[in-house]
Amino acid sequence: MTHDLNRVPTRTAAAYGAGQLGAQIFRDTPAVLLPIFMTTILGIPPWLSGLVILIPKLWVIVCDPLVGAFSDRKKESWGRTRFLTIGAILTSMGFASLFAFVDYPGPYAAAGAICLLFLIASTAFSLYSVPYLAVASELSDDPHERTRILTFRMVATVGGVVIGVGVAQPLVFALGGGARGWNVMGYSFAAICLLSMLIPAIFLRGVPLLKSAQTPTGMLGQLSSVMSNKPFMILLATTFVQGIGMASSYTAIGFFYVYALNMVQIIPTFVIVMAIGSLVGQPIFLHLSRRFGKERCYVVGSALWMMVTTTWFFVEPQSPVVATLPLIGDLTREGLLVLARGFFIGVVNTGFLLLSFSMLTDTVDLHRRRHGSVNEGVFSGIFSAAEKLAFALGPLVAGIIMSSFGFVSSTHGVVPQSEHAVLGVIMLYSVVPVVTQLISLLVFSRYRLDSDEISRGSVNWEDAARLEPSPGLER
Repeated sequence: MTHDLNRVPTRTAAAYGAGQLGAQIFRDTPAVLLPIFMTTILGIPPWLSGLVILIPKLWVIVCDPLVGAFSDRKKESWGRTRFLTIGAILTSMGFASLFAFVDYPGPYAAAGAICLLFLIASTAFSLYSVPYLAVASELSDDPHERTRILTFRMVATVGGVVIGVGVAQPLVFALGGGARGWNVMGYSFAAICLLSMLIPAIFLRGVPLLKSAQTPTGMLGQLSSVMSNKPFMILLATTFVQGIGMASSYTAIGFFYVYALNMVQIIPTFVIVMAIGSLVGQPIFLHLSRRFGKERCYVVGSALWMMVTTTWFFVEPQSPVVATLPLIGDLTREGLLVLARGFFIGVVNTGFLLLSFSMLTDTVDLHRRRHGSVNEGVFSGIFSAAEKLAFALGPLVAGIIMSSFGFVSSTHGVVPQSEHAVLGVIMLYSVVPVVTQLISLLVFSRYRLDSDEISRGSVNWEDAARLEPSPGLER
């Protein structure tokens, strides 16, 4: 049976997408829970907890492109799946280690240990995430088919968010909020990561990928070639700025529901409702992007997301009860609005995230058509490094803001905070991500890619040179 590179079998797309479940858990759970774990269990000050997360992420700026370049060179002899297998095993072990120990001599010793463990785990995750992202650009040469493939990835992303954000913190609290709760969560989530991330490693073996017409050049030559791709660089800057705000709000999620809303019990329901919205939004944005273009739909989705995120600043935790529901208990008017926001955010958030990754594959495809050699691993490595750096700067920004607003750390779990400290948490969940999203859209306004020509497969080297002149084209 021949393999049509323009139409990827559903089983292949589903196997590819499944790996994102565990990858999303590793991406989200430390981002959301490590700050809480460090400040309420290990007694690490908020500003230092942000620094603990930042240092390993600074390393991945170097590590991710190196992994991408190495995987490009080994693509023909090893394939991408060997990287996925090794990365899945080591990442799951690293995740478990983050929450396995609580008995440190003091907060600074704890900070050093967590920083080292997270650096090792982040390195292992690079071995997985970079080749995994590269595969999305190699499964098909049709831009809309790549969007379809990425919808499977987005479904797994939703599942990862539900587990990593919606289940993790309530599970820890249900087990008493102490060391045992964190240990159980760490080991069980590590097992889920391992099983999920091994699926594409196993089922993508033997699946043909698009080939480059030329052998990858040296590392510096690859980086120079990537940086000459203007649409990619603009998309990279856009998602980097956006990611800082997103990561800041991720860091504040646990604190927001504890201190600003006093509704920890609603987190699982909120995430499930948001997940339902995400599943509803994916076919909508897939259809709209075919009709109106990815860039236009991306901007609309981002603008709608900013509108609803702004409303978090005006929450009223003392609103009257409107219903009594299982699991949640008494649902207040504000609680109902929280769930409504969750559904709407799910719809629009999945749209601009799906399209950002789809446009990434478009910029890679443009490079392939222009040069005959694309080095998907290097593209993915740089994009992944920028994303991880943004999600490291976010907790640092959050830690600085929380410390400046007077947030008090503890070694005995959740402790009362001043109104000013709570205001800092609210700003992190509303104002900060909206401002960064707005800045990212200003950057994105310079993005130019002839999507119609790409979708028709009519872009040749001369057309691409006309679309985006490159001083390195003659090389």
